Amino acid sequence: MKSISRRTILSGTGAAIALPFLDAMIPAFTPQAKAAAIPSMRFGVVYFPNGAIMQQWTPKTTGAGFEFTPILKPLEPFKESLVLVNNLTRSRPGSVIGDHAVSCAGFLTGVWPKRTEAEDVLANTTIDQVVAQKIGQDTPLPSLELATEDFTGYVGACSPGFSCTYMNTISWRTPTTPLPMETNPRTVFERLFGGAGSATERRARMATQRSILDSIAEDANDLQRTLGGRDRARVSDYLDNVREIERRIQRAELQQNLSETALEAPVGVPESFEEHVGLMFDLIAAAYQANVTRVFTFMLSRELSQRTYPQLGVSEQHHSVSHHQNNADKMAQVVKINTYHVGLFAKFLDTLRKTEDGPGSLLDQSLIFYGAGMGDSNGHATDPLPVVAVSGSLKGHRHIELPKRTPVGNLWRTVAAKYDTPIEHYGDSTGLVDDLF
Repeated sequence: MKSISRRTILSGTGAAIALPFLDAMIPAFTPQAKAAAIPSMRFGVVYFPNGAIMQQWTPKTTGAGFEFTPILKPLEPFKESLVLVNNLTRSRPGSVIGDHAVSCAGFLTGVWPKRTEAEDVLANTTIDQVVAQKIGQDTPLPSLELATEDFTGYVGACSPGFSCTYMNTISWRTPTTPLPMETNPRTVFERLFGGAGSATERRARMATQRSILDSIAEDANDLQRTLGGRDRARVSDYLDNVREIERRIQRAELQQNLSETALEAPVGVPESFEEHVGLMFDLIAAAYQANVTRVFTFMLSRELSQRTYPQLGVSEQHHSVSHHQNNADKMAQVVKINTYHVGLFAKFLDTLRKTEDGPGSLLDQSLIFYGAGMGDSNGHATDPLPVVAVSGSLKGHRHIELPKRTPVGNLWRTVAAKYDTPIEHYGDSTGLVDDLF
């Protein structure tokens, strides 16, 4: 049996496309479960803003076999891979609750960020970067940080006493180094699949709407002749998927060229929020599949988001309606937004589950968290936080109810240990979440 390297690249002018996991990457007679080519368990976090209606999020029963609540209903098809973790809290000093800035900055750090409106920001290395130090150093991108809204031009305080920096990212490489979140699918696509060709060559290709796959066709055909039938089909499906992602980005760019309302939007960002989110999720899945990165963070939207959802019948801005003052109609609108966001996440999980990867699927080889740094949105509640873990490796369909006000740092310490990176203290952690894995 011929064996090819896990690092095999299909090259062309301005393109360098890594391959998905193939049978041909396993040396002859090597048990698949022990094959070095199979990547480590991947890791990802999807963050949603402005809290949730916790009564419609939290199941009434704990333990195994809980009934899915209205907001979580889209995740029911993945129940055997899902664990709901309740009663987590982000850090807070004494009775101080804080608002959107500390919700965002405290979720993956486990700390209360330094109160400053200047550039001397201080938080903590986030759990995604802790994991990336362990499993992301031999991939082209150690980690991928994505978002849908760009507010990096904002300076000073975006919430009372706290720098805008705290709301512009959920990922920190060090306690003083926040990582920028990329919002443009075209830029992400080029980072994942763009090669060593010059910028002029890439612009020329884009101007003619040519696919990067055109430039690697000869290399791809040569490879296909050496593969077995199963691998040929897998490579073909993967390249077709890359081409479809690129086509959707090109369509978004064309629409922006024709639309007066999108003149200020970055090239490559779709006007449709759902299309934008879908493209980002598909890019993450493709990056996972090709082992370009094993770690990602994705902000579905920004804290204080002013986005409206007319397609859901919600014409009031998300942040505004999230302060519902216990008004039943407004709470129902927030539930619609929460459920819609969960539905977008469920589509991503479906993609991971349908994509083969070694002995299982991408979902089997990934640990993904979906959650927020704020519980009840009306009062900026620090707890309980809405958090779900999804992985084919989990013993699923469980609702874990931790002691009230369990520091979220306990969860991230548990995750670090899962990735063979034990941490004695993480923020204000007090222990581990023993029942998660």
